[in-house]
Order: sequence, then structure tokens, then C-alpha cells
Amino acid sequence: MDPMTVLREVAPEALVIIEQRYLLLRTVHFMAPVGRRGLAQSVDRSERTIRKEIDILRELGLLDGNYAGLRLTVDGERMLSDLRECICQIRGLAYLEQELRNLLKIDTMIIVPGDSDLDVVVKQDLAKATARFLRQVLKDGHVLAVTGGTTLSQVASSFPSDGIHRDVVVVPARGGLGEDVNIQANSIAAKLAHGLGGTYRLLHAPDNVDPDLFQTIVNEPRIRDVITLGRRSQVLLHGIGTAEEMAKRRGMDEDNIMQLIADGAVGEAFGYYFNPNGEIVYATSSVGLRLEDLAKIPIIIAVGGGKSKAWAVLSVILTGHCDVCITDEGVARRLINILKNKEESNNDNENWN
Repeated sequence: MDPMTVLREVAPEALVIIEQRYLLLRTVHFMAPVGRRGLAQSVDRSERTIRKEIDILRELGLLDGNYAGLRLTVDGERMLSDLRECICQIRGLAYLEQELRNLLKIDTMIIVPGDSDLDVVVKQDLAKATARFLRQVLKDGHVLAVTGGTTLSQVASSFPSDGIHRDVVVVPARGGLGEDVNIQANSIAAKLAHGLGGTYRLLHAPDNVDPDLFQTIVNEPRIRDVITLGRRSQVLLHGIGTAEEMAKRRGMDEDNIMQLIADGAVGEAFGYYFNPNGEIVYATSSVGLRLEDLAKIPIIIAVGGGKSKAWAVLSVILTGHCDVCITDEGVARRLINILKNKEESNNDNENWN
């Protein structure tokens, strides 16, 4: 019997304490320096309870703090990394990853604990996991193509420069959405290149264009060169958005959004809106990589978290253009339920026939 099973049967309260202290250390890690009140509000516990936990973690040498707030010690950072593995075991995330890999037929599934919809810190953990994976797969001579979005913006922020120069070129996979510059693909490409110690190219073009102007824009030499470089990329990193969320970000009017939803659109990627089976419901005139370009890219990484994105994640994976999915526990557990319900429904239909 493995140690976690023994603990679960003999001292289940120990697992509760482990989870609570992991949550505290993780929150301090991302919010440091943070005061007791801010920490209590973030983890939704009383200041009195937090004060006791802080005293224990200080005695263990995992927390340090002064008037500016709390932060992790070197031992605390090391313990947080060890605890992350422990929490994954407690919650059975390795088994969940394997089950979803088999059900969805993709190469790699990475699940971080928690639900981004309920805890903003989980989104930062998701970004960190993506940054770690990118460091593993990127090699000298590679081209990395990236899209925009809030999650990928946090991924880029999780790449502080280590001073090492790498022969990696980062390019935007899409034009800009005309929104906050910090979450546009150009800004994310530049920030990722800085963190990786590589170089970048920018795509000076809008995301959506009038179909009559599309060819004129994509044939402009500087734009065409960046798109061509993106098509030759070895790694593509993109976020996953719900159909409704992305339609609003693109300025689509309410009637068209309602039509998209009525047509079954649940997810979006690269200007395409997909139904739960991964079929295209609607496509925009988008400057950058197109769906047909993805077949030639060796490693495609899709990132998205929060239980509300489960159907969107499923729709994007089922397009067949996803090798790696990095998500959170909220999405993963809902995906399992969706897939099992679909399987039961199919079995009932077969029995009826």
C-alpha cells in the first residue's frame, strides 16, 4: 500500500493539513510580499487561523517576513515544489492525466491542482507549468509561434530572463485583437523572447480584416515573412477561449454572438469557432496562421483553465490539432464527466437500436 493510501485511511486529517499549508505557501509564493490580512482574504480563512499557520510555517523555516509582508524562504520554495507533487498524488492527478490522454488520444496532458474560475492563483500556477514545459521542449534553432490572451500573458511573465542567450525565434501566430496591448500576441512574443534569451519578430497587422482587404494585407512583404516564419515553427503555443468570450473580444454584435451559440459554438482558436465535436461552426478573416497550417507544426500546445472552459478545451482538442494540453483540475474533472456521459449516451443509443 502506498504512503498516501495509508495516510488517507489512518490519518485523513493529515491530508487536510497538507493541502491547507500547500495553499498558503503557493499563495505567498505568487503574492509576495503579502500581509496576513491579504493572505487571509485570498485563501478565504480567518486572520486568527492564518496567524497560527504562519507561526508554524515560520518555525519550520518555510516563511519569512517583515513590515513589508511575508515571503517564502529558500527552504519554503523547495518545499512548495515537493508539496505540489504530493498534492497531485493526493488528488490523483497523474491518473487523471493518463485517463484523459487515452480518452482524448493526445500525447501529453498536464493538470495543475485547483480551478482557475475559483482561485486566481491557479491561473498563475497554470502559467508556471506551461513555462516549465516550454523550457523542456524548445531547442536551439527552433521557432516558437504564440497567440495572445490573458493566460499566455501570464506565461510570458513567468519567464524571467536567466541571462542565457538561446537560438530561439518567437513570432506572433496571429494579428492583434485591438485590445489591451499587454495581451496581444506581439507583446507576448517579445516578452517570451526576452525571458528565453532569444529573438522575436512582430506581426503588424489586425486580427480580423475585411475579406476584400485580406489578400492585400497578407501579401505585404513584412507581414508575409512573419506568417511564413510562423508556418515553419517547431512549437506553437496558443490559448483556448470560449466561443462567447472570444466573440465579445472581437467586437462581434449581440445578434451574431447569439447565432454562434445557437449554431453550437463552444470554443475558439485561430479565428475558428468549434462545436463540441471539434467541427467548424464559423470562421473569421484572420491574419496569421490558419487551421490548415497546423498540420505541419510538430508540437502544438493548447493552454486553458477554469471549469467554465471545459467544453471549449474539448472542442479544440477534438479538432485533431493538439499534441499537448495544459489545464487545471477544474477543467479536467469536468472533461471526465462530459466524456463519460457521452459514452453512456452512445451505449444507450446502441442498446436501443
